[in-house]
Amino acid sequence: MSDLPTRDDALALMHEYTASESLRKHMLAVEAAMRAYAVKGGEDPERWGLAGLIHDFDYERFPNAAHSATEEHPAQGVRILRERGWPEDVLQAILGHAAYCGVPRLTPMAKTLFAVDELTGLVTATALVKPTKSLFDVDERSVRKKMKDKAFARGVSREDVLLGAEELGVDLDTHILFVIEAMRGIAPALGLAGTTGAS
Repeated sequence: MSDLPTRDDALALMHEYTASESLRKHMLAVEAAMRAYAVKGGEDPERWGLAGLIHDFDYERFPNAAHSATEEHPAQGVRILRERGWPEDVLQAILGHAAYCGVPRLTPMAKTLFAVDELTGLVTATALVKPTKSLFDVDERSVRKKMKDKAFARGVSREDVLLGAEELGVDLDTHILFVIEAMRGIAPALGLAGTTGAS
């Protein structure tokens, strides 16, 4: 569709607003999961991928510790994107990924963005504590085990992970494995290819 920005445009904007390497990698991970789910559901992977790639671009500058629905992240980012002509369905999905915005997740894209956002963080954290730091040594069991450890990756909302799978109507283990596999496809870009293949 002609109303879509290019991925290069989105990447440039993400880099302009986000200096943190880990936050950039988070957005790439969410993009990969969004693209994979779009393909699986017969949706547009470019459109879904862009929603994932840009969803947190304003987080570093407008962190929103107060969880305001109208100020800072993601409301401020959505205002910036709207001024640049980003499509409304993508903007609504971005608003919906932050539960405190109170924006209902009505589309498959919005439900999927919410479902993969926190989960990619948990998968990344699980990979980083492996000796190999590799996604190829992470499976759904290891992620589920880490999920139960309240002290592990404290910033990840377990409630959002569970609710996300429920809203998508998918089994949690199946969902975790699907996201792991999507992220493995870009493991080098995420710095999580580890030592796989090394003799």
